[in-house]
Amino acid sequence: MALYLIGIGLCDEKDISIRGIEAVKAADEVYIEYYTNILQVPVSTLESFYQKKLVLAARDTVEKDGDKIVEKAKSKDVAFLIVGDVFSATTHSDLYSRAKKAGVQVYVIHNASVLTAIGITGLSLYKFGKTASIPFPQKDCQIDTPYEVLEQNLSQGFHTLMLLDLDPKGERFLTVREAILQLKTMESRKHKVLLLPKSEIVVCARLGCPDTIIRSGQVSELETQDFGKPPYCLIFPAKMHFMEEEVLDSFR
Repeated sequence: MALYLIGIGLCDEKDISIRGIEAVKAADEVYIEYYTNILQVPVSTLESFYQKKLVLAARDTVEKDGDKIVEKAKSKDVAFLIVGDVFSATTHSDLYSRAKKAGVQVYVIHNASVLTAIGITGLSLYKFGKTASIPFPQKDCQIDTPYEVLEQNLSQGFHTLMLLDLDPKGERFLTVREAILQLKTMESRKHKVLLLPKSEIVVCARLGCPDTIIRSGQVSELETQDFGKPPYCLIFPAKMHFMEEEVLDSFR
């Protein structure tokens, strides 16, 4: 009896590893999270390919009721499917920790993550600083953390990856234009100047999919463009090596 934490990749039903699908087919119960990222196929397509019924797990299911999943894994094999890689979100590190503390055997099966897929841009993964998420606008509070992360990374010569907020259950996805507007608003509050119309950015949409879009250019060029379906992320490059510049130029 065990809990299997399985990354299923970034795009569709075929991204899961052979070890992962073997674990899914052998499991007595299979959950799939749908709050940290989205797949480009419906759950029914996954069920057909995996030949298993999937139980949708919202954020509360894991963060508030994660102990129930752990308890089930004491008497049966339970698989928990995670879009991307297992530990890209801290929520799943918590589930892992809970299971270990409860004496449940845990097996982790990794997969691709946006944190590694961004390497396709040519920017060195070793030169990325802290990652930030740009949230949906909040009426009752002001969040400046993404801007502060950008400022800190640039001052240290690090590239910055920013993940755009999403709410798959509510079918809401922060767009590139909205994200840049948010950053401009944060900048205005701080009375600083980092985000200029000519500032270099990289926009990525649907990384890991056949229809991935990657575009490099100035803020003024990209903030009004349509990048198709989500998910999206932004990259703010710091000073680049000539090899990084060469690859990135191909996306202009």
